[in-house]
Amino acid sequence: QLQLVESGGGLVQPGGSLRLSCAASGRTFSSYNMGWFRQAPGKEREFVAAINWSIASTYYADSVKGRFTIFRDNAKKTVYLQMNSLKPEDTAVYYCAASTKPFGMKNYAVADLYEYWGQGTQVTVSS
Repeated sequence: QLQLVESGGGLVQPGGSLRLSCAASGRTFSSYNMGWFRQAPGKEREFVAAINWSIASTYYADSVKGRFTIFRDNAKKTVYLQMNSLKPEDTAVYYCAASTKPFGMKNYAVADLYEYWGQGTQVTVSS
């Protein structure tokens, strides 16, 4: 079992930055592949970024590439999402998720791959 708790959301102006954190409980956090997804009002949940358990690979949605960075600290059992140059269209509830399944063939972007989810944290980008 793994429990995930996100934090760091809030209101930020366009062009600003936020860092989201996702703290995990459980002894085997380092063996999980991790992802961030987001869901805007009236829209389906969409993939944002993912990182594999060994920190060897990271993946991003085209819409955030070059602006967002995913990284993890296995010793702290935490995965982060650094978000820079934020845009109003980044407004959404952001969720972190964990998977025991290996990444491959872009499956990291599929929500069904992930067994554990956090409760979400709201990010609002507005002037």
